[in-house]
Amino acid sequence: MRKPPPATRAILPMLLQPHDRFADETRIWEVIKRPWSTRGGKVVHATVQKPGKPETTCDKTWRAGKPLTIKRP
Repeated sequence: MRKPPPATRAILPMLLQPHDRFADETRIWEVIKRPWSTRGGKVVHATVQKPGKPETTCDKTWRAGKPLTIKRP
C-alpha cells in the first residue's frame, strides 16, 4: 500500500504548525517552532530550517494577511 502524497494547501502564516513545509525563492523550509506575531498582529514570524539540516535555522517573516502554500505530512 502506498502513502498518499502530502496535502498542499494555502493558509495564513499564523496557522503554521511545526513540520509544515513551504518553498520560497531560495529553498524548501520546514517550520520548527510555532509562529508568533508582532506589530499588533500584522507581521508573523516563524523559526524554520532546511529539512534535516539544523545548522540552517533562521527566522522568516510574512505579512499576516498573505496566504502561504504549504505541505503537511
